[in-house]
Amino acid sequence: MSVTPMCYEAQFFEFTPQTCILRLYITFQDYLFEMLLVVERVIMKKLESIPGHRISKFQIRESTEKYLHYVNERFNHLFQKMEKCLLKLVLRIPRNIVLPEDKVQVQYSYSAEKFQLLQSETETLQKQYKAEKMATQSLLAELEEQKVVQAELEKVLAWFDGLDKICREHGNIDLKESFAFMTQASLKIQGKIKEIDLKNKKIKGNESFIPINFQTRKKL
Repeated sequence: MSVTPMCYEAQFFEFTPQTCILRLYITFQDYLFEMLLVVERVIMKKLESIPGHRISKFQIRESTEKYLHYVNERFNHLFQKMEKCLLKLVLRIPRNIVLPEDKVQVQYSYSAEKFQLLQSETETLQKQYKAEKMATQSLLAELEEQKVVQAELEKVLAWFDGLDKICREHGNIDLKESFAFMTQASLKIQGKIKEIDLKNKKIKGNESFIPINFQTRKKL
């Protein structure tokens, strides 16, 4: 049997041609052996119906094995021819035939240098993709933070709207003027507090330097 590797044929048939031929050979051998066993049983039955025969079962089995050996030699010789025919004409893909999944390689053939260039470009694109993915994730995180800040700002604006409504209900029409007045009043209060603190410090300092008069007893 041929041992030449037929990888392209195995890719197309999904089995190796040698395996197919081996299975055919084993199948024919099994069928031939079973057929001779049937013939042997038929011969024995025929001899049992003939009275006075001198042929033993051992002789029949010996003759069957000789016939099997003879037929097997002829079969092997014929099977070798059939194997060559199958491998050359039936189970072989011609060199000029390209499988559909390999047509792309024929149309776009690349050398080793081009393959390395494409591989380096692919790695560069993968790095760019990872960088863009990380940038997108950071932008999405920042967007979520902005949404949180926007929600807080909306709460502050809602609070200001409520405060403005309260001011209008109590006769103060302009909320900005109210805040300006409150700021000026706060500054004035802070100034007064500073003046009081300075005066308090001065008073404490003067008290610490007041001279003490000691009265002397007059002698009688």
